[in-house]
Amino acid sequence: MRQFEVEGIRMVVRFTARTSLLFFCLAFSAAALAKLWPTIWTRWQRRNRRHLGVTFAASHGLHALAIAAFAVMDPAGYAAATSIASYIFGGIGYAFIVAMTATSFDRTARAIGPRAWHMLHVTGGYYLLLQFSVSFGKRMPDMPLYALFLIPLLAVLIVRMVAMAPRAKSAIPAG
Repeated sequence: MRQFEVEGIRMVVRFTARTSLLFFCLAFSAAALAKLWPTIWTRWQRRNRRHLGVTFAASHGLHALAIAAFAVMDPAGYAAATSIASYIFGGIGYAFIVAMTATSFDRTARAIGPRAWHMLHVTGGYYLLLQFSVSFGKRMPDMPLYALFLIPLLAVLIVRMVAMAPRAKSAIPAG
């Protein structure tokens, strides 16, 4: 719409942040949803969570490219929109994305083992959930509708917590 100008690049940054949010939520909620509500959709989602996660990584890779283009095209605007904290915490987030994507394939998953794979993907997932929450949440004072982007993140967190909770034993004995 805006072609290759700064405002067009900023639109790509915003769009890819949102598509990344969607694919992240679908991938990170897949196992919990399939456990709590085993339907055709949630079973499909769980079977395809690797693809959803890699799609998230591709979307966020485009997001990084758009951010780099913004930095090159408008250094002053980029400097005003970033801070040392965004470099540090964003860099940690991208390190998790790269590591999680690299270990999303059978050979690399086997190479690090199931325990390390699980630790990486759970820790990375919660870190990214927090990072998305902060990134969208800090925009709310200027644009209150950004609160809507926190809803799927909160839903994913709740679904995962409920799925992890131990099931209560029935008070009525069987038999």
